[in-house]
Amino acid sequence: MKFLISVIDTVSNSGTSEEMIEIDKFNDYLRANGHWIFAWGLYEPASATVIDNRGGANLSTGEPLFDAKENFSGLWIIDAPDSETAKKLAFDASKACNRKVELRPFH
Repeated sequence: MKFLISVIDTVSNSGTSEEMIEIDKFNDYLRANGHWIFAWGLYEPASATVIDNRGGANLSTGEPLFDAKENFSGLWIIDAPDSETAKKLAFDASKACNRKVELRPFH
């Protein structure tokens, strides 16, 4: 099963060097145990734009969809045999990055 672990943050580019070391260790664990698919950080929400080209509308907002105190600052896509394993990995991800995370399965 594939899962998305989204990192929830309140500021952009806020990872400390100590947190990055723990994230790298977690990434190594995922790779070594066959859970790794992809991981990456995201720029701050101010860099986002909403695109709508339904029906050829050709619209671009030049801003993010939501104006919120919290945002997604990074993500992991993992492979896990079941939701319990994915949940354990999400707890490990939260500890590694020192942030809240959201776990969601792909369908």
